[in-house]
Amino acid sequence: MVGHLIFRLTIWFLLTANLSWLNILIGLSISLLLPRGYTNPETLKEWLSILGKILWAIPLAYIEAFDLILRPHNDEDMVCEQVEKKRSHRLVFLDILLITFTPKTIVVKYHEEGWYEVHRVTRRKKP
Repeated sequence: MVGHLIFRLTIWFLLTANLSWLNILIGLSISLLLPRGYTNPETLKEWLSILGKILWAIPLAYIEAFDLILRPHNDEDMVCEQVEKKRSHRLVFLDILLITFTPKTIVVKYHEEGWYEVHRVTRRKKP
């Protein structure tokens, strides 16, 4: 329960970017009133793995942004990436957020069968 509350408050604060007392009270109220979803519980190993991916995504986003500025990327393609087995909705959300966070990729669609459709921008391959 506490994990759900912290997760929801974190999302609320990221969306509102306001840490005033009134906003904290509103976020807390909304977090407590939202219905609970019953999904597969995540393990500590999964959360540590996603934390590592988040920490790596920040410098990777800068690297990709500079790469796009310095060298044009004229090609694009769609790929399907498989979701890890028995992934909870919270971790699927974080996976989609991480894929979309980097400038060269964006998740176009999530399939309940366990696939992400990802649009990628690539450099044109030399013949």
